[in-house]
Amino acid sequence: MEKFKNLLAASVLGIAVSAAHAATDAEAILQQRATQADRSGKKRIGVASYYHAMFNGRKMADGNRFDPDGINAASKSLPLGTLARVTNLETNQSAVVRIQDRGPYVDGRIIDLSPRIAQVIGITHKGLAKVAVTPIAVPMPDGTMRDGEAARGASAQNIAGSNPG
Repeated sequence: MEKFKNLLAASVLGIAVSAAHAATDAEAILQQRATQADRSGKKRIGVASYYHAMFNGRKMADGNRFDPDGINAASKSLPLGTLARVTNLETNQSAVVRIQDRGPYVDGRIIDLSPRIAQVIGITHKGLAKVAVTPIAVPMPDGTMRDGEAARGASAQNIAGSNPG
């Protein structure tokens, strides 16, 4: 009987968690629609976090599935498809990411990273880090790409060679 009660409680909890996720998703969509896309290509400083394992395989805002080993990242304001260099300001380690999702929807955070990228720039032990997010290439509404701050004076080889293989 105790096993049945635990199973029932877990089932009810699962429904409550699903409802909470739905409310959070709805809030995130409303915030996403209210946030103006930043196509300036300028560097921004803030706190980075990284995706939890529960997001592995979930559909991102650009329609692709989240890959924990990919270079995918989430931003509230950078347009989908933006390439950016993310630098951990404590360790000076950096990596290139592609904005493929929306978020993080936590005050003070400016980017969510895949676990692989978080590991590359050294934030997995703390979970959060102060970072610089410097756009390399920003998609424009007409389909063209605009050079971001990181592209000015940088060679394509340096940009492409910054992530481990």
